[in-house]
Amino acid sequence: MKATPFNKPYMNGRELFNISAAYNNRALAGDGPFTKRCQDVLTKRLENNPVFLTHSGTAALELSMLTLNLAPDDEVVVPSFTFVSCANAVLIAGGRPVFADIDPGTQNLSLESFKRTVSERTRAVIVVHYAGIASELVEIVAFARERGIVVIEDAAHCLGALYDGRELGTFGHFGCFSFHETKNITCGEGGALLINDPKYLSQAEIIREKGTDRSKFLRGQVDKYTWKGRGSSYLPSEISAAFLYAQLFDIDVVTAERRTSWNHYHELLEQAEIEGLLERPKVDPRCSPNGHIYYVLLRDMVLRDYVIASLKRLEIQATFHYVPLHSSSYGIQFNHDPAGMAVCDHNASRLLRLPMWFGIESETREQIAHSLRLILQNARLDDDS
Repeated sequence: MKATPFNKPYMNGRELFNISAAYNNRALAGDGPFTKRCQDVLTKRLENNPVFLTHSGTAALELSMLTLNLAPDDEVVVPSFTFVSCANAVLIAGGRPVFADIDPGTQNLSLESFKRTVSERTRAVIVVHYAGIASELVEIVAFARERGIVVIEDAAHCLGALYDGRELGTFGHFGCFSFHETKNITCGEGGALLINDPKYLSQAEIIREKGTDRSKFLRGQVDKYTWKGRGSSYLPSEISAAFLYAQLFDIDVVTAERRTSWNHYHELLEQAEIEGLLERPKVDPRCSPNGHIYYVLLRDMVLRDYVIASLKRLEIQATFHYVPLHSSSYGIQFNHDPAGMAVCDHNASRLLRLPMWFGIESETREQIAHSLRLILQNARLDDDS
């Protein structure tokens, strides 16, 4: 079996043509022609709500959080099993993260844990859709809206993933997307902020333009632009936007093939789950995953690390994922669910991600699944002996 990497970024060959066009246009800074074209495509796909392209998914999270004008005592609920950008966005905006536990089947924010962490100081919640799969989304959004809590969907994994037939990222006040090299659709580094509540649009536009009303000036709405408030540079370059524009029309093609790969892994590993060797992802019938990540849960960290090392010897690159934020050296200073973080601690220590990319061959998936099952069977035999 040839060496199997964990990920290969998708490319269709049109990216260089677009980059050449941007070069010839002599328009390389943010908000050029390709940026606007990307935003138009995403706006039409995401229920015709405004989209701002950003230089990363992290930037989209920060931009959404800065629009809320958080006070130092304001709290934002964050699932502990997520990337550090979620918590950093809260801190950069001046608030305080409060960590919540996760659902054991989906690794997403637990509704019950969310309810326990809410206080009179709660201003917002970040709902992460891990692996492009939602859990209890309607219930979480309804609970938040009843209490005036702003919902930010971290949809970094999600372009092309659906819930009740709607794109993830369109349910909350904001949706934050990533086009990092590891994502289904990519430009190396990039992101987008979807604004589903129009009352935040003007403020987000000012913050994105370094705290100025430059966008109004470019539209001819004011005769000059000036400093209006806090802001930073969240625009991507035209080179990144040109690369991304070449890929956006392939969202459905990429999603369909990755979903096929996800389903194939799921079928291949069904018997291993029946044998008690691993646990497969749980998917709500309302969800249509986009095949971003296929993961399994093993018995514990010791076995997980053993499996990673064993697969590496076979030149198969599998890996774990996040270290829970509440247990990190910096995160321990912040509040978390008073009932504990048992699910997050347990599942983070035993989660294993398998190789996944557009174009991964069915034979490769079969070999990976067979190797994984054989390693686990042998490990069980060693334990019993």
